[in-house]
Amino acid sequence: MSAINIPQRGFSPKEFETRVERARQIMHRHKFDALLVSSPPNVRYFTGFDSQFWESPTRPWFVVVPLEGDPVAVIPEIGAPEMALTWMKDIRTWQAPNPEDDGISLLKSTIESFPRRYGRIGAELGREMALRMPVSDLLRLRDTLALEIADGSPCIWEIRMVKTPAEIDHIHYICQIASDAYEALPASISIGESEREIARKLRIDIARRGADATPFMPAISGPGGVSQIVCGPHDRLIQAGDVLFIDTGSTFDGYFCDFDRNYAIGSISDEAKRVHDALWLATEAGIAAAVPGAKTDDVFRAMAKIIDDAGAIGNNVGRLGHGLGLQLTEPPSHRLGDGTVIVENMVLTIEPGMEYAPGKMIVHEENIAITKDGPRLLTKRAPREMPTIR
Repeated sequence: MSAINIPQRGFSPKEFETRVERARQIMHRHKFDALLVSSPPNVRYFTGFDSQFWESPTRPWFVVVPLEGDPVAVIPEIGAPEMALTWMKDIRTWQAPNPEDDGISLLKSTIESFPRRYGRIGAELGREMALRMPVSDLLRLRDTLALEIADGSPCIWEIRMVKTPAEIDHIHYICQIASDAYEALPASISIGESEREIARKLRIDIARRGADATPFMPAISGPGGVSQIVCGPHDRLIQAGDVLFIDTGSTFDGYFCDFDRNYAIGSISDEAKRVHDALWLATEAGIAAAVPGAKTDDVFRAMAKIIDDAGAIGNNVGRLGHGLGLQLTEPPSHRLGDGTVIVENMVLTIEPGMEYAPGKMIVHEENIAITKDGPRLLTKRAPREMPTIR
């Protein structure tokens, strides 16, 4: 693997204090007295707490981030020993599961104990957010709480869209791991292997290089291109003339990379080569357009012009890139009408794709961080010509 320092796992109390202080400034603008979060990425963002026990849906978990005072974890008693190892000082627990009152009365008293200025709390009610509690419990809380429960998703995303330097170091590290594994892949596979076996080899290599997990790895092949990019791998055997597309969302200490690579299986058509080159150039244009002060619409237009000029007949992805961090995909979206202003320390994917013939699509993707001087590549740039597998 390339020489790159391994980031320290976890974050210092100062890191979380900085996150919460910035969150409070944004909460003021959105007029919230507190934020209520329950989903694993948001709980982890504010506390550092993580557990494989998220796989069990039986118990809800809550964190309240107030305008004044320390954040409070309101969690099942089973999680208290691990939460106590984080920077959190105020940890309130109940015996769970308890369907009659699964933490709701404790959560209500916690929220109502904080000073009130706006009479509103923000919860995960909007786009790209999900509550990790029964909706019936939310309605019960809403009906008995002395404050309004409002959509806090725009506020939470404004907080999380801008990364800290430590977060960016984590993303850079997992991007480098996956980049090295992608580069090594052609030497370990050959024509006649299945998509499933190829994905298994790549997943193992990424793990050996230091990734914690690979929750996302579609591997799809087809003559001259693929029909979709989110399903698979299947048992299809790669054949001469195919384009093999592999995307990976692998993680290190909770943070994702998300980028793909394309491989030529034997000799591919000149048309597939032409489209691949156009997408490589579109990626260059998207990266160059992602500067502080630009909008996501501008990044979209920079890529779309090259794709359209190359003869695109469609793109079923719906956007040309997005945010990245504790989740595989985060706001914003590179699409017309998104309107997000790009600022320093955002982490974005640049992802042009085009269908150039019915059922034949090629997609490129890279990951970048935004600096005050412009974009910084976190992945190793894909070669302009597809690597060939023989």
